[in-house]
Amino acid sequence: MKRLALPQTNLTASNLILGLMRIADLDDEAIRTLVATARETGIDFFDHADVYGGSPHHCEQRFGDAVTFTSSEREQVRIQTKTGIVPGAFDFSKEHILESVDASLRALRTDYLDVLLLHRPDTLVEPEEVAAAFDELEAAGKVRNFGVSNQTPGQVELLKKFVKQPLAFNQVQLSITHAPLIAAGVASNMAGLDQSIDRDNGILDYARLNDITLQAWSPFQKQFFNGVFLGDRETYPELNDAIDELAAKYEVTPTAIAVAWITRHPANFQVVLGTTKPERVREAAAGSDIPLTRVEWYRLFTAAGYILP
Repeated sequence: MKRLALPQTNLTASNLILGLMRIADLDDEAIRTLVATARETGIDFFDHADVYGGSPHHCEQRFGDAVTFTSSEREQVRIQTKTGIVPGAFDFSKEHILESVDASLRALRTDYLDVLLLHRPDTLVEPEEVAAAFDELEAAGKVRNFGVSNQTPGQVELLKKFVKQPLAFNQVQLSITHAPLIAAGVASNMAGLDQSIDRDNGILDYARLNDITLQAWSPFQKQFFNGVFLGDRETYPELNDAIDELAAKYEVTPTAIAVAWITRHPANFQVVLGTTKPERVREAAAGSDIPLTRVEWYRLFTAAGYILP
């Protein structure tokens, strides 16, 4: 398992993250097995959100009910959660952030969060309120590091005008077949080409310039929750052929190659796995540090439908 020294923090962590969005219906033993498998493979970073599970803090509560860390074990893992999505709206108010974090801590049965992310952009954000909330959370020892999710460079800069803590993370959607944040730069300045349209104001380059760790969610999704591309030979026959060939070469599964396409990028992405299947975690972990060549990486890129000008 490749490990990263995460910029702007004191954290060192795995470059794969176990996402717990889908554990609501698992029993305690299944959750413990999933977490234990992740740790056995070297994954020490666990991702939550207050909104996961169908009711506030439900998946966090399921995790807290099932998994008990000793003091020394807690120091060895990284727990991250997100806040800001409420029914019918987004809410980055000081009141909501503070209340949500307190509820997350109770549900997760921990004294602190290693990372708190603002979940999706709140266009009604008052950055002064975010700054006040972060100051209070940091002073109380409840949150040690901060970041955002799915936010543009401009939105991050607006927060940074008032927030004194580093915004060290941005969690974004990325897979081989959903890669506009990479593809636009590859085809820059190509008039009339859809791929060249910059849809996020340069998130990738901004993150690399400002030492922000990008966390890639939905690494196996075709587009926006349209199912997985692995094994979909009707839509992506060439891509799956290429993945299968590389899986055979590196003696791993196609899942590992899909992960490796992301982890090979020098931006040092963390990959968020949303699976509830221990075996899938093991397969993905094998892709943590596969040294895909440039030709192999670009072959997957073009097989997914992107062009090299």
